[in-house]
Amino acid sequence: MATPLADRLRPKTLDEIVGQKHLIGENKPLSNIINSGELPNLIFYGPPGTGKTTVAEIAAGVTEKKLFKLNGTTASIADVKKIVASLDAIDTRGGILLYLDEIQYFNKKQQQILLQYIEDGRITLIASTTENPYFYVYSAVLSRSTVFEFKSVDASDIKIAVLRAFNILSEEMNAPLDIEPGVIEQIANAAGGDVRSAINNAEAALLASPVPAQGEPRKITLETAVGVGRQTVIRYDKLGEEHYDLLSAFQKSMRGSDANAAIHYLARILEAGDLASATRRLMVCACEDVGLAYPQIIPIVKAAVDIAFQVGLPEARIPLADAVVLVCNSPKSNSAYNAINLATEDLKRGKTGPIPRQLQNKHYDGADAAVKGQFYKYPHNFENHWVRQQYLPDAIKDAVYYEFGDNKNEQAAKEYWSRIKKF
Repeated sequence: MATPLADRLRPKTLDEIVGQKHLIGENKPLSNIINSGELPNLIFYGPPGTGKTTVAEIAAGVTEKKLFKLNGTTASIADVKKIVASLDAIDTRGGILLYLDEIQYFNKKQQQILLQYIEDGRITLIASTTENPYFYVYSAVLSRSTVFEFKSVDASDIKIAVLRAFNILSEEMNAPLDIEPGVIEQIANAAGGDVRSAINNAEAALLASPVPAQGEPRKITLETAVGVGRQTVIRYDKLGEEHYDLLSAFQKSMRGSDANAAIHYLARILEAGDLASATRRLMVCACEDVGLAYPQIIPIVKAAVDIAFQVGLPEARIPLADAVVLVCNSPKSNSAYNAINLATEDLKRGKTGPIPRQLQNKHYDGADAAVKGQFYKYPHNFENHWVRQQYLPDAIKDAVYYEFGDNKNEQAAKEYWSRIKKF
């Protein structure tokens, strides 16, 4: 079986790695650690295709340690013990470097057992994960490791890897390539920050191109590059941290009244097929962030959501785009949101009390009641349909949860009620 192109192109030195310029390069922290020859336990955290495995392999070579690889999805503690047992072998005299990919799939007990081997120095650990290690890695392992975050690679850096891929393919085929302008940029941009994905798509673009006549270069068109890379731009794990980052960016863009950004994030969510999350965040934002500044928006957004579910994807994007732009362009007020939060905080602190007698749903008093009668004042019997009476429990009768927002709608309400209530 042929070795995958991404593995054939895997960098052999730190200088060959694209991206991760905050970690790798002259006087950068990870480069300095590896080049020192004294390798501590490390945890690499970041999305796929950003160089975590490659750096681990280079680190093993520089420090002259025997490299073993395990994957947390399939490995067991028995596999770790088997690696430890090889310490007496000739090729492990420089020590053992265990690269444990997807460490988040090791449960707490497995990580605790692994801990004893890294504590006594029998194993140097480089663990990698696509999830936030502070959520998924046992705290004792974290405390004995240095965490480095690998970031999605910029398209400008990925272009270097794509060009390298085409060059090696041309050499291996012993045939020239005719690469249409824009192909390399398209593949780099469509990779979503994943170098391995870009390399795979470069190879796919070549294989999808017609075989030329003898002696002619193989032509790779922009249309072919677009076709093979169409689905790679979306990185979206519904159970992972990036899922919540994307939804957070979507909602914060609407709250910040940036229609361009909000539509961008909506498109990414819908391209991943997550209609439910998009509509939930949209409805929350309409209520929380527009709120009483334009309360009519709430049924409008709900109607757009109903239409979206009725027609389904891809047409659902149309009513949702209407609603998202409307939310962005609407005045904002979180006054009601703040009010319910303050009231909830009082409840959690035990600040409450019996419902005032005049508001209770009963029409008689017990024999023990000192003052009999409900004494409820029906507001519609009074001028302007309002009368002063106590509604809050005695213990919090003067509490203020709602403050009028500074938008036109709430200020009009404030002016009206200040005349009626004379506050």
